[in-house]
Amino acid sequence: MPRTDVATRTINELREFAEFTPAEQRYIRRSLDVGLGRRDAVDVWARDPDEAATIRAQYAAYRDLAVLRLDKPRGNNRAEVADYISILLRVTAFDLAQGKLKSFSAYRFLYERLLGGDARAWLPAAFCAAAALPSLRPRDRKVLLQSISEAAATAPGWSETEPSFYPDLIED
Repeated sequence: MPRTDVATRTINELREFAEFTPAEQRYIRRSLDVGLGRRDAVDVWARDPDEAATIRAQYAAYRDLAVLRLDKPRGNNRAEVADYISILLRVTAFDLAQGKLKSFSAYRFLYERLLGGDARAWLPAAFCAAAALPSLRPRDRKVLLQSISEAAATAPGWSETEPSFYPDLIED
């Protein structure tokens, strides 16, 4: 791929990240630290004991990311699809329940980086299912479900291009 294409994609991803709320940006960076093992997220991100406990719970919820990265269904085998979606739904439900990701685009941005570009096709289904769970407050469900466009929910195909920008902590 020509360098200009990569540079353009990176700039577009930077712009997209800049549009997220500060809380979404912080949660995405923290989640990438947890999910990609970049550093000890508790030491870096926990502002109090409650947040430390939440980050520890996130480490537990993210244990299945390795399975999701390796075992993406390659066809329409119902057992493979059911296994994959059930794990993805469980992890997605954890993240949406934290209340930090307020839109499909923030969720997609995070999960493309956690799972890779080839997971993109599975993200609308997992997001919609998790956003509709009764464990979320009705107002939150409404906001989340309204954030996914019809085009994203019904796309005939998805790019498998890997993301090029991975937001990280900027230290003073």
